[in-house]
Amino acid sequence: MAEDSPRITQQTTPEGSRVQLSGCWTAARLAEPAIWPRIESELARCDGVATEPATWDLRTLQRLDHTGAQVLWNAWGHRWPASLLLLEAQRTMLTRVAQYVTTAPLPVRNSAWRLFLRLGAKVWVLLEHIKYWIRLTGQLLLDCLKLAAAPGRGPWRDVSGHLYRIGATALPITALVGFLIGVVLAYLMSQQLRQFGADAFIVNILGIALIRELGPVLAAILIAGRSGSAITAQIGVMRVTEELDAMRVLGIAKGYRLVLPRAIALAIAMPLLTVWTTLAALLGGMLASDLVMGVTPAYFFETLPRAVQVSNLTLAVGKSVVFGLLIALIGCHYGLRVKPNTESLGQGTTASVVTSITMVILVDALFAVIFKNIGI
Repeated sequence: MAEDSPRITQQTTPEGSRVQLSGCWTAARLAEPAIWPRIESELARCDGVATEPATWDLRTLQRLDHTGAQVLWNAWGHRWPASLLLLEAQRTMLTRVAQYVTTAPLPVRNSAWRLFLRLGAKVWVLLEHIKYWIRLTGQLLLDCLKLAAAPGRGPWRDVSGHLYRIGATALPITALVGFLIGVVLAYLMSQQLRQFGADAFIVNILGIALIRELGPVLAAILIAGRSGSAITAQIGVMRVTEELDAMRVLGIAKGYRLVLPRAIALAIAMPLLTVWTTLAALLGGMLASDLVMGVTPAYFFETLPRAVQVSNLTLAVGKSVVFGLLIALIGCHYGLRVKPNTESLGQGTTASVVTSITMVILVDALFAVIFKNIGI
């Protein structure tokens, strides 16, 4: 055996057990195939010595690096032996390893009290989100008053840029999805209406369903997944790259320069996208009705104004404005809460999309209950 080979010598003295280490306890020596199995088995035989009145003597070690210190710390069960003889440099090495190595948490049994505490933690996080969201909404109102007082100094260039990215670039995908939804609805409803000889009523059903409900909700869900995530990612990247800190140092208001332009752009773009998506869906439903049921486009155009009141379109446009503001505020809220790391950026973007879609559906249900007697 070489002089610098790692060795363990265990002796029994009247004062108690004594474990003496010698050789080089380094990564290069411990990694050798002929040495590591022997050291592992000898440490296993010494298992439990650290809890007895034993003495571990490290003073005869030739070298000790972090790998060797990690091996010893694991053999001691992540706790210091009862008696330890070592040099000051060795103590520093072991202390550093003990500081940055954590023990695996013990399995925790689920109980009613622990589940109650976990539920309380979730509720607390929800209340914190609500508090920050209300603060963000109040700041947006103050920024709107500031913009109304001095409209010439408003961030109109940012608003126009967001209008293009949120609205104009979303026209193809919203039109395609709306068209396909109209075709699917027309095909499905034709199978049922044909059984009762009510082919002509497909115009009424398509008009109410698409103009009042599906058009605004479909456009809002698409924009929440497409633009809401982009808003969170843009502001989150500014947090990671410390641009938000630079804005604070320069005295630039984050709400006025980041939140307000996006809120205005979405409040303007969402009604336009809603009308565009609804028209595409009606076109798809009209073509499918003509192919499947023989309802001509001329009859469709003639019957639709009588079957669907204008108040349905007004309600849809009003809902879409609320949807746009919600998506903008939620996206900015999660973007401003991103921590300066990439993991938090991904979590914030995912949470933003899920929350936006959920809030759109909840608010749409609220509108349906409140305005149930309008336009029907």
